[in-house]
Amino acid sequence: MAKSNLGFAEDSAANILAPQEKLARLRLCRTDNIGPITFTKLLARYGTAIRALEALPHLAARGGRKKPLIACPQSMIEDEIAAIEKAGAHLVVKGEEDYPYLLAQLEDAPPALTVKGNLNALSQKSLAIVGTRNASINGRKITQDIATRIGMAGYYITSGLARGIDTCAHQAALDSGTIAVLAGGVDVIYPAENESLYNGILSHSGAIIAENPIGTQPQARHFPRRNRIISGLSLGTLVVEANLKSGSLITARMTLEQNRELFCIPGSPLDPRAAGTNKLLKEGAAHLVTNADDVLNVLNDLRISPLFETNGTFDFDGFDNGLPAAQEENSAELRDDILSQLSTAPVHVDELIRALGASVPDVLSVLLELELAGRLERHHGNRVNLIEDDSF
Repeated sequence: MAKSNLGFAEDSAANILAPQEKLARLRLCRTDNIGPITFTKLLARYGTAIRALEALPHLAARGGRKKPLIACPQSMIEDEIAAIEKAGAHLVVKGEEDYPYLLAQLEDAPPALTVKGNLNALSQKSLAIVGTRNASINGRKITQDIATRIGMAGYYITSGLARGIDTCAHQAALDSGTIAVLAGGVDVIYPAENESLYNGILSHSGAIIAENPIGTQPQARHFPRRNRIISGLSLGTLVVEANLKSGSLITARMTLEQNRELFCIPGSPLDPRAAGTNKLLKEGAAHLVTNADDVLNVLNDLRISPLFETNGTFDFDGFDNGLPAAQEENSAELRDDILSQLSTAPVHVDELIRALGASVPDVLSVLLELELAGRLERHHGNRVNLIEDDSF
């Protein structure tokens, strides 16, 4: 379970972005080969998305990309923004004052969020509650009780609008405030049977948010990415019921990786729905919870302090953001060394740097170029691997 203190900073470094920069940030994160981590690295290196967009073709070419890397067309972004406005939603990009403070601390924080409903909900203290879709009667009952009590204590409840535990948590927190994180677009209700709950969240000053563009239909690969947002928005996550293969255990793992508090409700060893939560408790990874006070005693003791220094995650001191031609030869040699060290199996970037004996900025620069060229894949936890492709 997390040992450090969590909370909100009153003087966060959020800014009011110029319209051109906001549009450029959306273009940048919608461009091929640019995920959340690469987006943050590019901003750290170039200062603005406008400058990063200008550098993309050169960076990708240095990484070995044969076809020019073309940024997402501005016309597509303008169409997306128009669709967001038509749906009555809001676009919030990383770096804006409305972007959730706790979520911004993640190394893979979403570059952009689409929000329907109450924008102010994103700045409130919250607890995530997740669990199995096939919830038991007792599981639903304790979820409703705890969510109600936590809401009355001043916390929003965050979940994923799924059947079972998610649905119970949202319903119990309608009056106190709840946030639903969707795997598809913010306008795509999934499952469809929760349409009335979706509308109820909006009518009760809650919020619906999504990372994917408006109109996106949810696919299996979207749900783990959605789960990191559920835990990332929250001070902690409560898992009510989860079997050993439950997606809720992905949320639990991400909660621990994000250095947030993890809570689990124990269950009968004869019930497979309790196997996952019991395992986490047995391993000492989570706080044991039998009532709302067990959660509140932990949350209320958390002092106000930042989780991480977001800008410190990526050290770009020494980077040449102009990429002068004089460095081409050295960069090519280092690129060959990196390619010889990497394989399709992920390794930690720190291990790679130690093996190469090269400077951190130089290695990070080449890795960025390889990723933009589509030759490198990046994983949570600062791990990378090569993408197998005979065309290179």
